[in-house]
Amino acid sequence: MSRLGSFIRDRHSHIYRVFVFAASVALIVFLLPKEGKFKYDLSNIKNKPWHYENLIAPFDFAIKKSAADIDTEKAMLGLKFKPYFKPETEVSRKMQEQFVAAFKQKWSSSRQYRKNDTPSLPDPGHISKSKLPEGASPKLRNYVFGLNLLDTIYKKGILELNKVIEGKPQDFVILIKDGSQAREVEIGKLFTIRSADEYLKQMVGKNKSIDGDFLFGLLENCIEHNVVYDAQTSSRELSQSKDNIALSRGGKYKDQSVISRGEIVDDEKYQILRSLQEEFEVQGKDSSSYFFVTIGQLTLVCLCFLILCLFLFLFRPDILASDTQLTFLVLMIDLFVLASYLPSVFEKIPIQILPFCILPIVIRSFYDTRLALFSHLVAVLITAQHVPDRFEFVFLQLVAGIVAIFSMVNLRNRSQIFISSGVIFLSYAFAFFGISMLHESSIGAIEWGMLTWYAGSALLVLFAYPLIFICEKLFGFVSDVTLLELSDTNSPLLRELATRAPGTFQHSLQVANLAEEAVRKIGGNALLVRTGALYHDIGKSDMPMYFTENQLTGVNPHDELSYDESAGIIISHVIRGIEKAKQYKIPDVLIDFIRTHHGTTTTGYFFLLYKKSLAEQHPDESKFHYPGPTPFSKETAVLMMSDAVEAASRSLRKYDEESIQSLIDKIIDKQIEEKQFVNAPITFRDLTQIKKILKKKLMSIYHVRVSYPNS
Repeated sequence: MSRLGSFIRDRHSHIYRVFVFAASVALIVFLLPKEGKFKYDLSNIKNKPWHYENLIAPFDFAIKKSAADIDTEKAMLGLKFKPYFKPETEVSRKMQEQFVAAFKQKWSSSRQYRKNDTPSLPDPGHISKSKLPEGASPKLRNYVFGLNLLDTIYKKGILELNKVIEGKPQDFVILIKDGSQAREVEIGKLFTIRSADEYLKQMVGKNKSIDGDFLFGLLENCIEHNVVYDAQTSSRELSQSKDNIALSRGGKYKDQSVISRGEIVDDEKYQILRSLQEEFEVQGKDSSSYFFVTIGQLTLVCLCFLILCLFLFLFRPDILASDTQLTFLVLMIDLFVLASYLPSVFEKIPIQILPFCILPIVIRSFYDTRLALFSHLVAVLITAQHVPDRFEFVFLQLVAGIVAIFSMVNLRNRSQIFISSGVIFLSYAFAFFGISMLHESSIGAIEWGMLTWYAGSALLVLFAYPLIFICEKLFGFVSDVTLLELSDTNSPLLRELATRAPGTFQHSLQVANLAEEAVRKIGGNALLVRTGALYHDIGKSDMPMYFTENQLTGVNPHDELSYDESAGIIISHVIRGIEKAKQYKIPDVLIDFIRTHHGTTTTGYFFLLYKKSLAEQHPDESKFHYPGPTPFSKETAVLMMSDAVEAASRSLRKYDEESIQSLIDKIIDKQIEEKQFVNAPITFRDLTQIKKILKKKLMSIYHVRVSYPNS
């Protein structure tokens, strides 16, 4: 094998850990915005004194108009905009043709004029509109007058009434676009349907040489709009005009004063500062700035993960040594940071609604309070690099995260997550109120609507519960809620044990009580050891009568077996228990209690009988040894002591303080002598504390009174 292959093989665990941290750093730095950060915080600074040093323009920049100013200009432009109309040339021709047809029909059907009917009338396009020929007949005179009147009206134009000109004065100007040209016309100089009708009535009434009654009805039916609103052109031109609005007004030159220390930041000064900030971030996107910004981000993110790594190295080396646990922890921090990018991708999602408190709650469900708090701190520090209002963000999230952790110290039921959600909202509300009062100095100026987003964030924290379940399945963890569910004595496996091996079940309950008190004294997980104690002897339910606590009739099946066969059956309850636990999908962390509760000790009773039966021969101990492994945690070590002490206490002939103390010392000292606790993080001080608790509990169980000293 090559040197590289040997190196990877020997150090693959270390390589994987480096890869996990490096991949997380690379992903976070890649997603961080790369523009330079403006070093002055402009949030909540309006109408307050400038408390930084005198600010001098580092380069030329334009003063951009505020969004409100641009909106006002657009609104004013809309009010002053001249809408476009277009002439409908076909309307005039169509109405003249309609008039000619109606005129001919009405004239020929009229009794009064039928006798004076002329053979034909000239085409409208071939008659003189200025004067009639001499001796013109009444028919021709009326005909020509009507056509001339229509021509006059349509040349001036009949305006379509539209909401864009509704309520406008008579001198309001519109644009009539004919081809590529547009001319300005006051709406008062155009006809409407009503004014055209009045004009017809007036002109027909003035001319005594025509038959007004005959002609007016025909002309009135030939009035229609021929100047109509051009919505497409108007919309296009208005939009183009708005797009052409200047986005800036004036500017500042390099080395020119922007604002002095103590000067009030009014609306105008604030807009100048915002313009400088935007220009600073734009100029920060060039290649050289991009490189330096990336180096800065890489340094800060690496520093945060280095602090996390040192914390794990000093206080939680077990996590650093476990690929699964390390992957889970780093992945949760990555998800926390990645979630903070959502507001930059989806503008409608505010940063305040993101449930950042899920991170410490989930980690606290599987680990201790210190790790949950430290992980939350690291994630908040990384996220603060790219969120607005960084101080407010860090303060709010740290306060809410700490409160969330405190509310989950003893997670024993689902309702605690609902309580945590309410407590988190209260912490957000109080912190937000304090920061707002600090900035605004007035209750009336507080944006109370922001509390809605924080309430949404607190409500979304409830998703921590299904997330905890998902993490349990993906990483093989066990939360306190799951332990509570498994410790229910009505669960199928424990019901089977209680039914088939009632003596063993009672023994398990007593061991659970002893171990829980002992491990709580030395700072272990009491709920874990209690649940593990309930399951540690489930293998005995397959052959319950071979264990003395279940022998109620006085018949002992071991009397018919050899000593090594009996030892084999006793030892097999460990293997059977592991198989049964896996069959019922019991978590590995509880199966570890089944594996280790006898460690690598021997079945003492049958081994002693076996040695006596061999006289001076050398006995084979291998048949009488439990397979192990030895305990490797405080909880498994305490269970081993509690199990042995509780079982042995049943064989005492006399229950007093001295006999119980002697029994406990003898059993635990023997386990120490056999090196059963060399892999467990347990101290001599812990052992002393455990002995005291076991003595106290056993004396309480067997109602032993404390002996008083002689007077």
